[in-house]
Amino acid sequence: MSAESKVNVEIKAHCDDPEGVCDRLKSAGARYVGLDHQTDTYFRVREGRLKLREGNIENTLIYYRRGDEAGPRPSFVRLYHPPDPEGLRALLVEALRVEVVVKKARHIYFLSNVKVHVDSVEGLGHFLEIEAIGDPGPDVEAVLEQQCRRTMSLLGVEDDQLVDRSYSDMLAEIRR
Repeated sequence: MSAESKVNVEIKAHCDDPEGVCDRLKSAGARYVGLDHQTDTYFRVREGRLKLREGNIENTLIYYRRGDEAGPRPSFVRLYHPPDPEGLRALLVEALRVEVVVKKARHIYFLSNVKVHVDSVEGLGHFLEIEAIGDPGPDVEAVLEQQCRRTMSLLGVEDDQLVDRSYSDMLAEIRR
């Protein structure tokens, strides 16, 4: 399998009402993929972030680069769907330093090319993520940002709910 490159514009926000968000998504006609129990293992790399996601729905090696700011932010993403995630984890753990492990229960929805996660993260609480996903190309970031902002509005996400850090950064900060 080959790796695929994508451009995402995404936000993360605190979520005080996960059930209400799920209800709004259903009312908007979102396609529900399911509840994924995920373990994300983050590895130390020279630049960006590398994580292996292992779940009952998604199993993906993800490399990404993005800034840490609140609000819609672009990221460059490369995805690889390993045929043997457990074997890949064993190899990566042997070869690279593990930074942090994030465990979460994630409800996954799609509104066209916009992926919405309603997460319960061990040690952190409830969050909402919106990812507008596209192929690299001219003006793609502007289009994806508009889609992300429309979805924020649909779900009632306010600016004061936005989070500027990854789950891995938040957990690492707690453990210091």
